[in-house]
Amino acid sequence: MADLLRFATAGSVDDGKSTLIGRLLFDSKGLFTDQLEDVERISKRRGNDYVDLSLLTDGLRAEREQGITIDVAYRYFATPRRKFIIADTPGHVQYTRNMVTGASTADVALILIDARHGVTEQSRRHAFLATLLGVSHIVLCVNKMDLVQWSQDRFDEICDEFREFAAKLTIRDLTFIPVSALLGDNVVERSANTPWFAGATLLSYLENVHVGSDRNLVDVRFPVQYVIRPQTASHPDYRGYAGMLASGIVRVGDPVRVLPSGLETTVTAIDGPDGPLTEAFPPMSVTIRLEEDIDISRGDMLVRPRNVPHSSQDIEAMVCWMDDSAELVPGKKYALKHTTKWARMVVREIEYRVDVNTLHRDLDASSLGLNEIGRVRLRSTVPLFCDPYTENRATGSFIIVDEQTNNTVGAGMILRR
Repeated sequence: MADLLRFATAGSVDDGKSTLIGRLLFDSKGLFTDQLEDVERISKRRGNDYVDLSLLTDGLRAEREQGITIDVAYRYFATPRRKFIIADTPGHVQYTRNMVTGASTADVALILIDARHGVTEQSRRHAFLATLLGVSHIVLCVNKMDLVQWSQDRFDEICDEFREFAAKLTIRDLTFIPVSALLGDNVVERSANTPWFAGATLLSYLENVHVGSDRNLVDVRFPVQYVIRPQTASHPDYRGYAGMLASGIVRVGDPVRVLPSGLETTVTAIDGPDGPLTEAFPPMSVTIRLEEDIDISRGDMLVRPRNVPHSSQDIEAMVCWMDDSAELVPGKKYALKHTTKWARMVVREIEYRVDVNTLHRDLDASSLGLNEIGRVRLRSTVPLFCDPYTENRATGSFIIVDEQTNNTVGAGMILRR
């Protein structure tokens, strides 16, 4: 069975993100006939002498009118080797929060660069955000190579400049591919225009990149979402704990500890959507049954007895602020959702704000505005069972909610203590 890869695209305005995704869908035959006919009709209406494949992802009317990506557009396609979910994220600086949303679950980030313009501030910002969000694999797609006459020197110059900046970040896997999204060179099929390029095409890379080892299979973390007690004649004593396994591998017979009570018991059964299982791994959604009848409720967590997350009310995190009506300031109170647990919190201190273009730290920052990112100290009303975000995306992240409007106003990534 083909596995699933999530990837996000990022880049400056007009770098060709939406066109690249459209080319992937078109050349891999991931389009329905009516979708292609709709794009052809709109392209002709605009007076284009070519099929504008960017229209496949710029679905909002405002995006098509302005020729930019505003919201995060998600698309699905599959090849015989793999299934894909694409997040086409905005390039504008004022939509940083949208990029954070789109890239937060990605395995791979595709950063597009216009070969004519080279590495820009937005290119550096997108690379920083991708690494901040824990994306392990970054592909630099140097697009519009046809407009620089397929120059190897220009391609090498851009790669060297980006590598110099990337040395300041923590990037585990960095790949460079010269492409023309409009013409399809090196997207699905290898281009005859780049005989000097010996690497894989973009689709070949996406089909073969190994992401299984990126997932944390060591630290068992099972946040309880729901307690299932059907109380039917066929299952009078059934009690199961449903949720999505955040990390680790759980097997029938494994000992587990329940947090926050600290009580220990054994897994007696694991039920999946299609019936009983002998084991579960992330990100499977399952129901776990236990040997002991323990008081467990939503927000509790099952872990290994000798491998427990950090428990604390004092949290240090990198926070991306998403509220356009009010700033994040010390002393303000919010609701916080971490895994399946809700708590109230207060902002204690803003240690610094990061300039995402230069990586400069503003130690005198007194607030965080819309799309700004900073290191923040928080205190919650109850202890949170958390890991550093670099080790576990699920237990290392949280969202901040305004209790008056119920809007999500921030996203946080917990730092190592």
